[in-house]
Amino acid sequence: MARTLFDKIWDSHTVNAVEGGPTQLYIDRHYCHEVTSPQAFDGLRKRGLKVFRKERTFCSPDHNIPTLDQDKPIADPVSRNQVETLTKNAKEFELELFGLGHPKNGIIHVIGPENGLTLPGYTIVCGDSHTSTHGAFGAVAFGIGTSEVEMVLASQCILQPKPKTMRINVEGKLRPGVTAKDVALYIIAKMTTGGATGYFVEYAGEAIRNMSMEERMTVCNLSIEMGARGGMIAPDEVTFDYVKGREYAPEGKAWDDAVAYWKSLATDDDATFDKEVTFNAADIEPRITFGTNPGMGISVNEAIPAYSGNDETGLASYMKSLDYMGFHPGEKLEGTPVDYVFLGSCTNGRLEDFRAFAEYVKGKHKSPDVTAWLVPGSWAVLRRIKEEGIDRILADAGFELRQPGCSACLAMNDDKVPAGKLCVSTSNRNFEGRQGPGARTILAGPLVAAAAAVTGKITDPRIN
Repeated sequence: MARTLFDKIWDSHTVNAVEGGPTQLYIDRHYCHEVTSPQAFDGLRKRGLKVFRKERTFCSPDHNIPTLDQDKPIADPVSRNQVETLTKNAKEFELELFGLGHPKNGIIHVIGPENGLTLPGYTIVCGDSHTSTHGAFGAVAFGIGTSEVEMVLASQCILQPKPKTMRINVEGKLRPGVTAKDVALYIIAKMTTGGATGYFVEYAGEAIRNMSMEERMTVCNLSIEMGARGGMIAPDEVTFDYVKGREYAPEGKAWDDAVAYWKSLATDDDATFDKEVTFNAADIEPRITFGTNPGMGISVNEAIPAYSGNDETGLASYMKSLDYMGFHPGEKLEGTPVDYVFLGSCTNGRLEDFRAFAEYVKGKHKSPDVTAWLVPGSWAVLRRIKEEGIDRILADAGFELRQPGCSACLAMNDDKVPAGKLCVSTSNRNFEGRQGPGARTILAGPLVAAAAAVTGKITDPRIN
Protein backbone atom coordinates (compact mmCIF):
# COMPACT_ATOMS: atom_id res chain seq x y z
CA MET A 1 0.00 0.00 0.00
CA ALA A 2 1.32 3.44 -0.91
CA ARG A 3 2.44 5.43 2.11
CA THR A 4 3.55 8.94 2.98
CA LEU A 5 6.90 9.88 4.49
CA PHE A 6 5.16 10.37 7.82
CA ASP A 7 3.40 7.00 7.72
CA LYS A 8 6.62 5.14 6.90
CA ILE A 9 8.44 6.54 9.92
CA TRP A 10 5.46 6.33 12.29
CA ASP A 11 4.65 2.75 11.34
CA SER A 12 8.27 1.59 11.70
CA HIS A 13 8.40 3.02 15.24
CA THR A 14 5.05 1.69 16.45
CA VAL A 15 5.51 -0.69 19.37
CA ASN A 16 1.80 -1.17 20.10
CA ALA A 17 -1.39 0.50 18.95
CA VAL A 18 -4.53 0.64 21.06
CA GLU A 19 -7.61 0.23 18.90
CA GLY A 20 -9.44 3.53 19.00
CA GLY A 21 -6.68 4.92 21.22
CA PRO A 22 -3.07 6.07 21.19
CA THR A 23 0.04 4.54 19.65
CA GLN A 24 3.00 3.47 21.74
CA LEU A 25 5.76 5.08 19.71
CA TYR A 26 9.47 4.34 20.10
CA ILE A 27 11.65 7.46 20.30
CA ASP A 28 15.10 7.57 18.68
CA ARG A 29 16.30 10.89 20.04
CA HIS A 30 15.25 12.85 23.11
CA TYR A 31 16.44 16.41 23.73
CA CYS A 32 16.22 18.05 27.18
CA HIS A 33 16.59 21.65 28.27
CA GLU A 34 16.31 23.27 31.66
CA VAL A 35 12.71 24.50 31.60
CA THR A 36 10.54 21.43 31.01
CA SER A 37 12.65 18.66 32.54
CA PRO A 38 13.01 19.20 36.34
CA GLN A 39 9.64 17.67 37.30
CA ALA A 40 10.26 14.75 34.96
CA PHE A 41 13.50 13.87 36.74
CA ASP A 42 11.77 14.26 40.10
CA GLY A 43 9.17 11.79 38.89
CA LEU A 44 11.88 9.24 38.13
CA ARG A 45 13.31 9.67 41.62
CA LYS A 46 9.95 9.18 43.30
CA ARG A 47 9.42 5.97 41.35
CA GLY A 48 12.97 4.73 41.84
CA LEU A 49 13.62 4.61 38.10
CA LYS A 50 16.71 5.19 35.98
CA VAL A 51 16.78 6.57 32.44
CA PHE A 52 16.02 3.54 30.29
CA ARG A 53 18.30 4.32 27.33
CA LYS A 54 20.50 7.19 28.43
CA GLU A 55 22.55 7.21 25.21
CA ARG A 56 19.48 8.52 23.36
CA THR A 57 18.98 11.64 25.50
CA PHE A 58 21.06 14.82 25.15
CA CYS A 59 20.76 17.90 27.35
CA SER A 60 21.61 21.56 26.89
CA PRO A 61 20.49 24.68 28.78
CA ASP A 62 19.31 27.40 26.42
CA HIS A 63 16.19 29.29 27.56
CA ASN A 64 17.55 30.83 30.76
CA ILE A 65 21.21 31.34 29.95
CA PRO A 66 22.55 34.90 29.64
CA THR A 67 23.94 36.14 26.35
CA LEU A 68 26.60 38.27 28.02
CA ASP A 69 29.30 37.21 30.49
CA GLN A 70 28.53 33.51 30.40
CA ASP A 71 31.77 32.85 32.27
CA LYS A 72 30.27 34.51 35.35
CA PRO A 73 27.56 33.09 37.67
CA ILE A 74 24.03 33.69 36.37
CA ALA A 75 22.71 36.74 38.22
CA ASP A 76 18.99 35.91 38.15
CA PRO A 77 18.31 33.35 40.91
CA VAL A 78 15.47 31.60 39.06
CA SER A 79 17.49 31.19 35.88
CA ARG A 80 20.56 30.10 37.83
CA ASN A 81 18.55 27.47 39.70
CA GLN A 82 17.05 26.04 36.51
CA VAL A 83 20.41 25.75 34.78
CA GLU A 84 22.08 24.26 37.86
CA THR A 85 19.21 21.80 38.29
CA LEU A 86 19.66 20.51 34.74
CA THR A 87 23.38 20.08 35.41
CA LYS A 88 22.68 18.07 38.58
CA ASN A 89 20.01 15.94 36.90
CA ALA A 90 22.21 15.14 33.91
CA LYS A 91 25.04 14.09 36.22
CA GLU A 92 22.82 11.99 38.48
CA PHE A 93 21.14 10.17 35.60
CA GLU A 94 24.36 9.93 33.56
CA LEU A 95 23.16 11.89 30.54
CA GLU A 96 25.26 13.77 27.98
CA LEU A 97 25.16 17.47 28.84
CA PHE A 98 26.36 20.36 26.70
CA GLY A 99 26.37 22.75 29.64
CA LEU A 100 27.12 26.42 29.93
CA GLY A 101 30.68 26.92 28.69
CA HIS A 102 30.71 23.68 26.70
CA PRO A 103 31.82 24.19 23.07
CA LYS A 104 28.69 22.36 21.87
CA ASN A 105 26.30 24.44 23.98
CA GLY A 106 23.51 26.33 22.28
CA ILE A 107 19.82 26.27 21.49
CA ILE A 108 18.78 22.62 21.53
CA HIS A 109 17.16 22.85 18.08
CA VAL A 110 20.35 24.29 16.63
CA ILE A 111 22.92 22.00 18.21
CA GLY A 112 21.03 18.77 17.45
CA PRO A 113 21.33 19.13 13.67
CA GLU A 114 24.80 20.70 13.63
CA ASN A 115 26.25 17.77 15.59
CA GLY A 116 24.58 15.06 13.53
CA LEU A 117 22.29 14.01 16.38
CA THR A 118 19.24 14.73 14.24
CA LEU A 119 18.97 12.18 11.45
CA PRO A 120 16.46 11.26 8.73
CA GLY A 121 13.93 8.59 9.63
CA TYR A 122 14.19 9.33 13.35
CA THR A 123 11.44 9.97 15.84
CA ILE A 124 12.52 12.98 17.90
CA VAL A 125 10.92 14.65 20.92
CA CYS A 126 11.72 17.47 23.32
CA GLY A 127 9.76 19.33 25.95
CA ASP A 128 9.59 22.28 23.60
CA SER A 129 7.00 23.10 20.94
CA HIS A 130 9.54 24.02 18.27
CA THR A 131 10.94 20.49 18.14
CA SER A 132 9.24 20.45 14.74
CA THR A 133 12.48 22.07 13.49
CA HIS A 134 14.10 18.64 13.20
CA GLY A 135 11.45 17.49 10.74
CA ALA A 136 13.47 19.28 8.08
CA PHE A 137 15.66 16.16 7.95
CA GLY A 138 12.77 13.82 7.19
CA ALA A 139 12.12 12.99 10.83
CA VAL A 140 8.92 12.75 12.84
CA ALA A 141 9.73 15.44 15.42
CA PHE A 142 7.33 17.06 17.85
CA GLY A 143 7.15 18.79 21.21
CA ILE A 144 5.94 17.04 24.35
CA GLY A 145 4.82 17.99 27.86
CA THR A 146 6.75 17.41 31.09
CA SER A 147 4.84 14.25 32.00
CA GLU A 148 5.71 12.90 28.57
CA VAL A 149 9.37 13.83 29.09
CA GLU A 150 9.27 11.55 32.13
CA MET A 151 7.60 8.84 30.04
CA VAL A 152 10.38 8.94 27.44
CA LEU A 153 13.14 9.01 30.05
CA ALA A 154 11.63 5.96 31.75
CA SER A 155 10.70 3.86 28.72
CA GLN A 156 12.10 5.43 25.51
CA CYS A 157 8.50 5.34 24.31
CA ILE A 158 5.55 7.70 24.32
CA LEU A 159 1.80 7.35 23.96
CA GLN A 160 0.51 9.50 21.11
CA PRO A 161 -2.63 9.62 18.98
CA LYS A 162 -1.68 9.30 15.33
CA PRO A 163 -2.19 12.64 13.55
CA LYS A 164 -3.78 13.07 10.15
CA THR A 165 -1.49 13.94 7.25
CA MET A 166 -1.31 17.09 5.15
CA ARG A 167 0.97 18.07 2.29
CA ILE A 168 1.71 21.73 1.64
CA ASN A 169 3.26 22.33 -1.78
CA VAL A 170 5.10 25.56 -2.59
CA GLU A 171 5.57 25.47 -6.33
CA GLY A 172 7.79 27.69 -8.49
CA LYS A 173 10.79 29.82 -7.63
CA LEU A 174 11.00 32.41 -4.87
CA ARG A 175 11.55 36.04 -5.80
CA PRO A 176 14.86 37.73 -4.94
CA GLY A 177 14.83 39.02 -1.37
CA VAL A 178 12.30 36.43 -0.16
CA THR A 179 13.57 34.14 2.61
CA ALA A 180 12.41 30.86 4.09
CA LYS A 181 10.98 32.82 7.02
CA ASP A 182 8.80 34.77 4.60
CA VAL A 183 7.56 31.49 3.12
CA ALA A 184 6.64 30.18 6.56
CA LEU A 185 4.89 33.38 7.63
CA TYR A 186 2.99 33.45 4.34
CA ILE A 187 1.78 29.86 4.82
CA ILE A 188 0.69 30.54 8.41
CA ALA A 189 -1.25 33.64 7.36
CA LYS A 190 -3.03 31.68 4.64
CA MET A 191 -3.67 28.60 6.77
CA THR A 192 -4.43 30.59 9.97
CA THR A 193 -3.03 29.64 13.38
CA GLY A 194 -5.47 26.71 13.64
CA GLY A 195 -5.56 25.63 10.01
CA ALA A 196 -3.31 22.60 10.48
CA THR A 197 -4.59 21.46 13.88
CA GLY A 198 -4.60 17.68 14.09
CA TYR A 199 -2.23 17.24 11.14
CA PHE A 200 1.40 16.38 10.59
CA VAL A 201 2.53 18.43 7.60
CA GLU A 202 4.90 17.44 4.82
CA TYR A 203 6.29 20.38 2.84
CA ALA A 204 6.99 19.75 -0.83
CA GLY A 205 7.29 21.50 -4.18
CA GLU A 206 10.04 23.20 -6.15
CA ALA A 207 10.56 26.08 -3.73
CA ILE A 208 11.02 23.69 -0.81
CA ARG A 209 13.36 21.36 -2.72
CA ASN A 210 15.55 24.35 -3.65
CA MET A 211 16.03 25.37 -0.01
CA SER A 212 19.18 24.70 1.98
CA MET A 213 18.93 22.62 5.15
CA GLU A 214 18.99 25.72 7.31
CA GLU A 215 16.14 27.23 5.33
CA ARG A 216 14.18 23.99 5.62
CA MET A 217 14.68 24.06 9.38
CA THR A 218 13.17 27.55 9.50
CA VAL A 219 10.06 26.40 7.65
CA CYS A 220 9.57 23.29 9.78
CA ASN A 221 10.26 25.24 12.97
CA LEU A 222 7.15 27.37 12.40
CA SER A 223 4.80 24.45 11.65
CA ILE A 224 3.48 24.52 15.19
CA GLU A 225 2.32 28.12 14.69
CA MET A 226 -0.52 26.99 12.40
CA GLY A 227 -1.55 24.30 14.84
CA ALA A 228 0.28 21.38 13.21
CA ARG A 229 1.68 18.60 15.37
CA GLY A 230 4.86 18.88 13.33
CA GLY A 231 6.32 19.53 9.90
CA MET A 232 8.73 17.56 7.77
CA ILE A 233 10.54 17.49 4.43
CA ALA A 234 11.64 14.37 2.56
CA PRO A 235 15.38 13.72 2.87
CA ASP A 236 17.38 14.17 -0.35
CA GLU A 237 20.94 14.89 -1.47
CA VAL A 238 20.80 18.29 0.24
CA THR A 239 20.03 16.50 3.49
CA PHE A 240 22.70 13.84 3.04
CA ASP A 241 25.39 16.41 2.17
CA TYR A 242 24.55 18.37 5.33
CA VAL A 243 24.62 15.34 7.64
CA LYS A 244 27.69 13.58 6.27
CA GLY A 245 30.80 13.91 8.40
CA ARG A 246 29.08 15.39 11.45
CA GLU A 247 30.22 14.01 14.79
CA TYR A 248 27.29 11.74 15.60
CA ALA A 249 26.41 10.80 12.00
CA PRO A 250 27.01 7.24 10.76
CA GLU A 251 30.33 6.46 9.08
CA GLY A 252 31.68 3.97 6.54
CA LYS A 253 29.34 1.11 5.68
CA ALA A 254 26.86 2.32 8.30
CA TRP A 255 26.64 5.59 6.36
CA ASP A 256 25.98 3.81 3.06
CA ASP A 257 23.32 1.63 4.67
CA ALA A 258 21.71 4.65 6.31
CA VAL A 259 21.54 6.64 3.05
CA ALA A 260 20.00 3.65 1.26
CA TYR A 261 17.29 3.53 3.94
CA TRP A 262 16.79 7.30 3.97
CA LYS A 263 16.21 7.31 0.22
CA SER A 264 13.36 4.85 0.69
CA LEU A 265 11.47 7.21 3.00
CA ALA A 266 10.11 9.62 0.39
CA THR A 267 6.35 9.66 0.01
CA ASP A 268 5.23 7.13 -2.61
CA ASP A 269 4.00 8.69 -5.85
CA ASP A 270 0.46 7.35 -5.44
CA ALA A 271 0.16 8.00 -1.69
CA THR A 272 -2.71 10.19 -0.55
CA PHE A 273 -2.93 12.75 2.23
CA ASP A 274 -5.92 13.66 4.35
CA LYS A 275 -5.52 17.20 3.05
CA GLU A 276 -3.37 18.86 0.39
CA VAL A 277 -2.73 22.56 -0.22
CA THR A 278 -0.66 24.30 -2.91
CA PHE A 279 0.81 27.81 -2.93
CA ASN A 280 2.63 29.72 -5.67
CA ALA A 281 6.12 30.84 -4.64
CA ALA A 282 5.85 33.91 -6.89
CA ASP A 283 3.04 35.26 -4.68
CA ILE A 284 5.30 35.51 -1.63
CA GLU A 285 7.00 38.78 -0.70
CA PRO A 286 9.01 39.79 2.38
CA ARG A 287 6.64 39.45 5.34
CA ILE A 288 5.90 41.09 8.68
CA THR A 289 3.29 40.46 11.36
CA PHE A 290 1.00 43.18 12.67
CA GLY A 291 -0.84 41.50 15.54
CA THR A 292 -0.25 39.17 18.46
CA ASN A 293 -0.17 35.79 16.76
CA PRO A 294 2.01 34.60 13.86
CA GLY A 295 -1.01 34.26 11.56
CA MET A 296 -1.64 38.01 11.61
CA GLY A 297 0.78 38.75 8.81
CA ILE A 298 1.08 40.80 5.64
CA SER A 299 3.66 41.63 3.00
CA VAL A 300 5.97 44.39 4.19
CA ASN A 301 4.38 46.89 1.78
CA GLU A 302 0.74 45.95 2.43
CA ALA A 303 -1.82 47.68 4.65
CA ILE A 304 -3.28 45.99 7.72
CA PRO A 305 -6.53 44.33 6.59
CA ALA A 306 -9.91 44.82 8.20
CA TYR A 307 -11.30 41.88 10.14
CA SER A 308 -12.76 39.42 7.64
CA GLY A 309 -14.85 37.26 9.98
CA ASN A 310 -18.50 37.66 10.88
CA ASP A 311 -18.57 37.02 14.63
CA GLU A 312 -18.36 39.66 17.35
CA THR A 313 -15.98 37.65 19.53
CA GLY A 314 -13.48 37.31 16.70
CA LEU A 315 -13.75 41.01 15.89
CA ALA A 316 -13.19 41.95 19.53
CA SER A 317 -10.11 39.72 19.71
CA TYR A 318 -8.78 41.17 16.45
CA MET A 319 -9.19 44.75 17.62
CA LYS A 320 -7.72 43.94 21.05
CA SER A 321 -4.61 42.62 19.28
CA LEU A 322 -4.27 45.75 17.16
CA ASP A 323 -4.86 47.95 20.19
CA TYR A 324 -2.03 46.19 22.04
CA MET A 325 0.28 46.78 19.06
CA GLY A 326 -0.88 50.37 18.61
CA PHE A 327 -2.01 49.80 15.00
CA HIS A 328 -5.32 50.05 13.16
CA PRO A 329 -6.91 48.51 10.04
CA GLY A 330 -5.88 50.17 6.80
CA GLU A 331 -2.57 51.35 8.21
CA LYS A 332 0.66 50.61 6.35
CA LEU A 333 3.51 49.65 8.65
CA GLU A 334 6.27 50.39 6.17
CA GLY A 335 8.08 53.41 7.61
CA THR A 336 7.00 52.74 11.20
CA PRO A 337 9.86 53.54 13.64
CA VAL A 338 11.48 50.55 15.32
CA ASP A 339 13.11 50.46 18.77
CA TYR A 340 14.68 46.99 18.85
CA VAL A 341 15.86 44.38 16.35
CA PHE A 342 16.48 40.78 17.37
CA LEU A 343 18.35 38.34 15.14
CA GLY A 344 18.46 34.85 16.59
CA SER A 345 16.34 32.01 18.08
CA CYS A 346 15.85 28.42 16.91
CA THR A 347 14.05 29.91 13.91
CA ASN A 348 16.74 32.24 12.56
CA GLY A 349 19.87 31.90 14.68
CA ARG A 350 21.92 29.84 12.22
CA LEU A 351 24.95 30.74 10.13
CA GLU A 352 23.00 31.49 6.94
CA ASP A 353 20.81 33.97 8.83
CA PHE A 354 23.89 35.88 9.96
CA ARG A 355 25.32 35.73 6.46
CA ALA A 356 22.13 37.26 5.06
CA PHE A 357 21.98 39.94 7.74
CA ALA A 358 25.65 40.83 7.24
CA GLU A 359 25.32 40.96 3.46
CA TYR A 360 22.57 43.54 3.80
CA VAL A 361 24.29 45.77 6.40
CA LYS A 362 27.72 45.62 4.71
CA GLY A 363 28.77 49.16 3.87
CA LYS A 364 25.85 50.60 5.86
CA HIS A 365 25.50 51.52 9.52
CA LYS A 366 23.10 50.69 12.32
CA SER A 367 20.50 53.34 13.07
CA PRO A 368 21.33 55.18 16.32
CA ASP A 369 17.65 54.82 17.29
CA VAL A 370 17.76 51.01 17.28
CA THR A 371 19.00 48.61 19.92
CA ALA A 372 20.12 45.47 18.09
CA TRP A 373 20.58 42.07 19.71
CA LEU A 374 22.41 39.64 17.42
CA VAL A 375 22.46 36.26 19.13
CA PRO A 376 23.94 33.15 17.45
CA GLY A 377 22.08 29.91 18.03
CA SER A 378 25.16 28.05 19.24
CA TRP A 379 28.86 28.39 19.95
CA ALA A 380 29.53 26.51 16.72
CA VAL A 381 27.59 29.18 14.81
CA LEU A 382 29.55 31.91 16.58
CA ARG A 383 32.83 30.23 15.68
CA ARG A 384 31.85 30.08 12.01
CA ILE A 385 30.76 33.71 12.09
CA LYS A 386 34.26 34.64 13.21
CA GLU A 387 36.00 32.27 10.80
CA GLU A 388 34.13 33.83 7.85
CA GLY A 389 34.76 37.40 8.98
CA ILE A 390 31.07 38.11 9.44
CA ASP A 391 31.81 39.55 12.88
CA ARG A 392 34.04 42.20 11.30
CA ILE A 393 31.37 43.19 8.77
CA LEU A 394 28.85 43.55 11.60
CA ALA A 395 31.28 45.52 13.76
CA ASP A 396 32.07 47.91 10.91
CA ALA A 397 28.32 48.51 10.58
CA GLY A 398 27.98 49.26 14.29
CA PHE A 399 26.63 45.92 15.52
CA GLU A 400 27.80 43.78 18.44
CA LEU A 401 27.46 40.02 18.72
CA ARG A 402 26.11 38.47 21.89
CA GLN A 403 26.78 34.97 23.21
CA PRO A 404 24.54 32.04 22.21
CA GLY A 405 21.16 31.31 23.76
CA CYS A 406 17.41 31.65 23.25
CA SER A 407 17.69 35.29 24.33
CA ALA A 408 14.83 37.66 23.47
CA CYS A 409 12.77 35.01 21.73
CA LEU A 410 10.87 34.53 24.99
CA ALA A 411 12.72 36.78 27.45
CA MET A 412 13.45 34.14 30.10
CA ASN A 413 16.87 35.66 30.63
CA ASP A 414 17.88 39.33 30.88
CA ASP A 415 17.20 40.07 27.20
CA LYS A 416 13.78 41.69 27.64
CA VAL A 417 12.31 44.32 25.36
CA PRO A 418 10.93 47.17 27.53
CA ALA A 419 7.19 47.77 27.76
CA GLY A 420 5.75 49.63 24.79
CA LYS A 421 8.87 49.31 22.67
CA LEU A 422 8.55 47.84 19.17
CA CYS A 423 10.88 44.99 18.19
CA VAL A 424 11.38 43.49 14.75
CA SER A 425 12.24 39.92 15.64
CA THR A 426 13.37 36.88 13.67
CA SER A 427 11.92 34.59 16.35
CA ASN A 428 8.74 32.54 16.13
CA ARG A 429 6.06 34.06 18.34
CA ASN A 430 4.64 37.55 18.78
CA PHE A 431 2.24 36.91 21.68
CA GLU A 432 1.52 39.70 24.17
CA GLY A 433 4.54 40.08 26.43
CA ARG A 434 6.48 37.31 24.68
CA GLN A 435 9.66 39.39 24.52
CA GLY A 436 9.07 41.15 27.82
CA PRO A 437 6.05 42.53 29.72
CA GLY A 438 4.29 45.03 27.46
CA ALA A 439 6.75 44.53 24.60
CA ARG A 440 5.42 44.68 21.04
CA THR A 441 6.78 42.20 18.50
CA ILE A 442 6.80 42.16 14.71
CA LEU A 443 7.99 38.85 13.30
CA ALA A 444 10.14 38.97 10.18
CA GLY A 445 13.00 37.31 8.35
CA PRO A 446 16.68 38.27 8.64
CA LEU A 447 16.60 40.64 5.65
CA VAL A 448 13.62 42.64 6.93
CA ALA A 449 15.30 42.71 10.36
CA ALA A 450 18.55 43.98 8.82
CA ALA A 451 16.73 46.69 6.89
CA ALA A 452 14.95 47.83 10.07
CA ALA A 453 18.20 47.88 12.00
CA VAL A 454 19.84 50.13 9.41
CA THR A 455 16.98 52.47 8.61
CA GLY A 456 15.40 52.59 12.06
CA LYS A 457 11.99 51.79 10.61
CA ILE A 458 10.13 48.96 8.92
CA THR A 459 11.63 48.80 5.44
CA ASP A 460 11.29 46.62 2.37
CA PRO A 461 14.80 45.13 2.06
CA ARG A 462 14.46 44.92 -1.73
CA ILE A 463 14.54 48.66 -2.22
CA ASN A 464 17.36 49.70 0.13
